[in-house]
Amino acid sequence: MTAPPSAADLAAMRTALEVARGALATGDVPIGAVVLAPDGRELASAHNAREAAADPTAHAEVLALRAAARANGDGWRLDGCTLVVTLEPCTMCAGAIVLARVARVVFGAWEPKTGAAGSLWDVLRDRRLNHRPEVRGDVLAAESAALLAEFFRDHRDG
Repeated sequence: MTAPPSAADLAAMRTALEVARGALATGDVPIGAVVLAPDGRELASAHNAREAAADPTAHAEVLALRAAARANGDGWRLDGCTLVVTLEPCTMCAGAIVLARVARVVFGAWEPKTGAAGSLWDVLRDRRLNHRPEVRGDVLAAESAALLAEFFRDHRDG
């Protein structure tokens, strides 16, 4: 049995969910990400912006990691940092997370079609890689999944 999420993880996921809602204004899939410094302060946050930026790599995780690296002051390595994201990262995002040396990944809903943190693949914990962050899934998963379901329901109907 997995221990319940910490108060800090729950608070960060609530922030990520609020950030995710910002994607709705541009028709992007509402996924939000927050990067926390080792001391718990927020370094950066972002939501999906593929439609807004016409950029296939503009996933919430990638944008948040880029902003966190700029804000970090220690260069591109995000040692000791936590990435909190509303949906299980895909392979592209998982690769970026590993390369950025993020210490922890906390995510909401599982993504059985493209997930790379344990559902379809497990890039984040692949022993062949030089860095493996701690991974915690299923944090406010119902809320994360509901936001996505509402978006896709409205997107299909609209």
